[in-house]
Amino acid sequence: MEVSKRVAGMQFSPIRRFNVFAFEAEDQGKKVYRLNIGQPDVETPPCFKEAINNYDKKVIAYAESGGVNELLDAMIYYMKRDFGMEYERKDILVTNGGSEALILAFTALLNPGDEALIAEPFYTNYNTFCNEVSGVLVPLTTSAEDGYNWAKRDLIEAAITPKTKAICCLSPGNPTGRVLTLEDMKLIGDIAKEHDLWIISDEVYREFVYDGREAHSFGQLPEIADRVVIVDSVSKRWSACGARIGAAISKNQDFMQALLKLAQGRLCVQEEMLHTKRSPRSLA
Repeated sequence: MEVSKRVAGMQFSPIRRFNVFAFEAEDQGKKVYRLNIGQPDVETPPCFKEAINNYDKKVIAYAESGGVNELLDAMIYYMKRDFGMEYERKDILVTNGGSEALILAFTALLNPGDEALIAEPFYTNYNTFCNEVSGVLVPLTTSAEDGYNWAKRDLIEAAITPKTKAICCLSPGNPTGRVLTLEDMKLIGDIAKEHDLWIISDEVYREFVYDGREAHSFGQLPEIADRVVIVDSVSKRWSACGARIGAAISKNQDFMQALLKLAQGRLCVQEEMLHTKRSPRSLA
């Protein structure tokens, strides 16, 4: 008996493989700095833990497949307040962390053999997410000498083929830290429109910008709203990686309905505990 060729050809996470060595070192009394994984080293805000501790329902029930309204409204409020982006509940689907948002996006957008462009080096689990649906990641190789800059028309267009369906954009980049400017995003948006491509914008590190740089989002560009998929998460900015609360966000309702079909198949994520009488403003 054999497992599928698709899974057999996948690699184990290069990030997670180091955990075994870390645990062994800690057992020996050594201090370990886990640079292999994006775990913030700040405490989770007390209000986050209070919301969990104050959960008083008698039954931990199924939530709506797309997420409870209180959480959706909190996300809407946050995106409007901090970035001037206008979204509605129908534009957001709550996921099991940003990872599931990426898996659902690839599932909804890629047919077997379809390609997605991504700046290299990149977060290694993208290989797994894309391979799960028999998609192909096409790297755009960058260098430290150039500041890992990949927002270049000639670099991107040279990699586009008839099978290209999407451009994956991580800003700030993981692991490079490369921050896309608004002009970079406009250039990528122009290329996506000209070649009829989706933009999968992984913005889970969005606020982690330094040295005078400014955080931006592809959601700030209404002219490409129909082809932008934003992946967001509370893992980083709220230091709540274990809560597994993410979101896929898009104004393209064909895409959102495709995601809802997939989400209903997995029923819901564990965020019914965030059902609260507190206002969206306090949640954001």
